[in-house]
Amino acid sequence: MPAKRATDAQKKRNREAADWILRNGDPSQSPAEKARFEDWLDRDPENCRTYSSAERLLGGDARKAIQSDPALADIRVRPRSVAKPITTAVLVVMLATGAFFALDGPLRLQADMIAGASEMPVFTLEDGSEVQLNASSAIAVDFTDKRRTIRLLRGQAFFQVAHAPEWPFTVVAGSSSVTALGTAFDVRYGDADTGVTVTENAVQMEFEGGKASAIRVSQGEQAVYDYAKKDTIVSKVDGLVSLAWRRGQIAVDNVQLSHVVEEMNRHFEGHIVILDQLLAERRVSGTIRVAATDDALAFLTNVLGVKVTRLGPLVVIRR
Repeated sequence: MPAKRATDAQKKRNREAADWILRNGDPSQSPAEKARFEDWLDRDPENCRTYSSAERLLGGDARKAIQSDPALADIRVRPRSVAKPITTAVLVVMLATGAFFALDGPLRLQADMIAGASEMPVFTLEDGSEVQLNASSAIAVDFTDKRRTIRLLRGQAFFQVAHAPEWPFTVVAGSSSVTALGTAFDVRYGDADTGVTVTENAVQMEFEGGKASAIRVSQGEQAVYDYAKKDTIVSKVDGLVSLAWRRGQIAVDNVQLSHVVEEMNRHFEGHIVILDQLLAERRVSGTIRVAATDDALAFLTNVLGVKVTRLGPLVVIRR
């Protein structure tokens, strides 16, 4: 599937449109604010088109989400004062805004490619490179005549880069960037660190504010940049094991439970939380089918002796 090109200007316009939707839902919006909105619409015909698209996303998907949730569908607002219209409007705005963010509205406006919780799609970019997204991951594509840039907005992705030395290929994940040197590699943008695994040739990994400004990561190596320590650890790895996520698994060796749960959450429609920090730091080893949530939870129960409690879409892991 060819990638959808989106310029920096369009992505900026998408963010502005999302911001205006939230502002326009405020019943106390001032006349000056409304005038600024009209000026923004008149400034460029593309602004109007983008706003309409964003409004359909919010007005369609969000309303469907609200209507499909029995807890929300049964809400009846009966204010006792003359402020009934304002109170109702505020409630609607709060529900719609919450649904907008729950449905990844802001991310959808920035991303060119996005994977749901049960998806690990493969895309072909316009230069012939291929990218596979892990579940609950998203990227934005920005190709110019001088360089190819991919922003990993969330999650994890594997890249098989088309050879074009004169046209640098860079993946940006937070404060880290990874430039291909004719290669195949994986980038994971985590809560506590960013990891890069190289399966072919090498990459140049650069950091903002790290102890080392740049390092070279070669085939068969994995580099993990720790945000808190601002340091990077490079180790030898088996690519088939490290990239088991492409088969819906993770193979871990003495890693913290919090890391395993982070990976499980990519594939889970609800959310899994660990009740206390000591439990989150417990170590786990083994091959876990993270794409099969029930199997993964059963594995953790058997190996660590933890207890699992389900509260609707929420799963709590406790001792």
